[in-house]
Amino acid sequence: MKRQWILVGVVITLLTAGAVIGTHLAPDIFPVEVGARAPQFHAIDLNNHGDSTSLDRYKGQVVLLNIWATWCEPCRIELPSLERLQTAMGPQGLKIVSVSIDTGDSSVVRKFQRDYGLTFDILQDKSRAIERIYQTTGVPETFVIDRDGRILKKDAGARIWDSPDNQDLVRRLLARRG
Repeated sequence: MKRQWILVGVVITLLTAGAVIGTHLAPDIFPVEVGARAPQFHAIDLNNHGDSTSLDRYKGQVVLLNIWATWCEPCRIELPSLERLQTAMGPQGLKIVSVSIDTGDSSVVRKFQRDYGLTFDILQDKSRAIERIYQTTGVPETFVIDRDGRILKKDAGARIWDSPDNQDLVRRLLARRG
């Protein structure tokens, strides 16, 4: 009987060690790049009473996932173009999901949202886990995700998202049916 419990203990230890090692090696084994499946994340939905949400909420939709912070100057330049893209393409089905990595109180992010007149989904990840999950190198960083959950475009740094080229890309993605 004692041998069985020792064996159970060894198996549990090995499984735990494998999970820990796998978590640390995941970015090397599964790089977040164009063509890869967009990884799952969790964040607080500031538009929905601070409820927790995840990428699953947007399953089957074309998503532009933007990772940013209120203290980031390039983000301040980029976010108005995301709002213009939301105005142009949101009614056609584009979901812009913007995840703030600000670690402070949510009121700072909400004030930023009001000051900039942002109407797309604003989430906050105070733990900043999304940076590790998406293997970002800074902010802003943006991922265009198709209806099948695949990353089709990845951009680091500020971009003009409502440019004709980006609007054409979004139109093509929205026209595809999963």
